[in-house]
Amino acid sequence: MIFRQLFEPLSSTYTYLLGCETTGQALLIDPVVNSLERDLAAIQALGLTLACAVDTHIHADHITGALHLKERTGCRIAAPAMDRLPCADLGVEEGKPMQWGEIVLQPLHTPGHTDSHHAYVLGQRVFTGDALLIDGCGRTDFQNGNAAELYRSVTGKLFSLPDEQLVYPGHDYQQRWVSSIGQEKARNPRLGLARSLQEFEQIMAGLNLPYPKFIDHAVPGNRQCGRCPEDLPEHMQAYCGSMTESPQG
Repeated sequence: MIFRQLFEPLSSTYTYLLGCETTGQALLIDPVVNSLERDLAAIQALGLTLACAVDTHIHADHITGALHLKERTGCRIAAPAMDRLPCADLGVEEGKPMQWGEIVLQPLHTPGHTDSHHAYVLGQRVFTGDALLIDGCGRTDFQNGNAAELYRSVTGKLFSLPDEQLVYPGHDYQQRWVSSIGQEKARNPRLGLARSLQEFEQIMAGLNLPYPKFIDHAVPGNRQCGRCPEDLPEHMQAYCGSMTESPQG
């Protein structure tokens, strides 16, 4: 399998490029619209054909590149079925594997950051989106988030994976690329260290995080699979414009 981890610096988002060496099919997990040209160039350089753009959830901090990728390449769009997005071609559901050549994603419903959030298991890797980050987790105070649900998603589902399972998160803000289930169980300050549900709820309630600066534009745009809003303020134009620098992680 061909694997690339790509980083978008404005929202500190990781996009994952997976390619089947047998069929030449590729998919992108959590593509970002302002990194569209980078992703297409990477796919072309590897001699692959994009088959699908897959999102873990409706993002609040960036616009997905799914719609523009479909318009440019004819690929399909996969998104959680619970969101009932009319623009999605494939509805993601736990227990229903998705396959492209030799690439088989096993979706895990991991609500808590959002109610429809899904992680994806692929062999020895798990793509955890915003449910489980390196030494952290996504916030739970908007988009039907719920701390108790996130606790159960991580400790009951993700932490039941083998300790050696590699954790590839949806974001990182400290230039870290990969973790493991065993590492997160051992040292994640929010969800590891055998934290109780009560302790986790207290931690999340005490974060006092500011209102997400892009959410009012990102969520409506992402409900259309990545339609950039026409009324985007000038200081946020970069979130939908082409990035001049978007390095690989």
